[in-house]
Amino acid sequence: MEKVVSILQEISKQESHAVMEISEVSMMQLQQKKDAAEKAKENPFADFNDLEILAWYIHEQKHANKENDRSMRTKKEYESEIRQFIAAILSHTEAIDVDIDEIRGQSLFKSLESRHLRRYQEWLMTESPYVLERGPYSPATISRKTTVLKSFFRYLYRIGYIQDNIADGLRIASVRKDDRPDRDLGPQDVVKVLRAFQNINHPVMFSIVLVLTATGMRNEEFCKLKVTDVKKDRIHGGYYLDVIGKGNKKRQIPLKQKAYDSIRMYRYARGLPALGDSESDAPLFTTSRGTAFSPSYLIAYMTKELKKIETELEGIEVKLTPHVFRHAFAITSRLGGADLFDIMRSLGHEKMETTMIYLEKVFEREKNAVNQWAPDALEEFL
Repeated sequence: MEKVVSILQEISKQESHAVMEISEVSMMQLQQKKDAAEKAKENPFADFNDLEILAWYIHEQKHANKENDRSMRTKKEYESEIRQFIAAILSHTEAIDVDIDEIRGQSLFKSLESRHLRRYQEWLMTESPYVLERGPYSPATISRKTTVLKSFFRYLYRIGYIQDNIADGLRIASVRKDDRPDRDLGPQDVVKVLRAFQNINHPVMFSIVLVLTATGMRNEEFCKLKVTDVKKDRIHGGYYLDVIGKGNKKRQIPLKQKAYDSIRMYRYARGLPALGDSESDAPLFTTSRGTAFSPSYLIAYMTKELKKIETELEGIEVKLTPHVFRHAFAITSRLGGADLFDIMRSLGHEKMETTMIYLEKVFEREKNAVNQWAPDALEEFL
């Protein structure tokens, strides 16, 4: 084991480079290396090392139009999950019981076997530092981590970089209905939040909550908005937002007049130029320092500001986050009679199943048999 640990530590020096910093030239060099191997009738990835194959997996351009490839956010998420896996294998080799008999081609990925992935998954869920300090990961987090690793190692097997489909060592980690966090927020709850911020004269949070709820935008979409994304609707009147969502997919979101007015109010409160006087590429919503929000900072800021009105939010049991107001959009839309397909498109979902998760409890109550009872089914007692 000591010899294996020593060799793995040597490999770790190769793994320490930041994949996300790889330049276009580097990707071109990898493409040239791949092409040369193909020309020599060899495995196209025969001369790649672990760092290079990881970079290729994350950054490979699969579509002629780059906009259809993975978004930068997805690339960062995949890289982060795989790097956490590598770091754990190299730092907790004995705890995970990475009993590798030999290091194949100075490659960690080629040396791993299915039992190592299974043991890693078990260690992650029961003995990892995060679990010991903070308690178990949520089922959704375990599912995400498992999905990324399965996808990566299946890819390595498919292209012939590794000999066996070791991804099968990872157990299925699905998220049950009851495991999902409660994110149901109805229109009455949103009104309570808006009124509370209005009462303490907090136009910044008032606008954030109203715009998130009235548009159904994702946290990241909200943070990326620029002044130029506010467009005049010359067909229906009013305004709409040009939004770039997951997978670089664009959609146009109508702005209710009061949501538009709240944006103007927000910018005035922050001391920002009016929409018509601002540079087009300036952030639409800024922090107190005048910079664009990051998704993590928006969550932190919202959490901090919500504490100012927590006594007014009695009865709201849901943890309020930007994503919860996206759920509120879906729920309010459905209660208003919106078609499920229209809600799906408005949210930018690719699959109807995702939208249905947002509306699970709404549908459950809608379909309850009691709703079919006649008003006088129990005479005067109903």
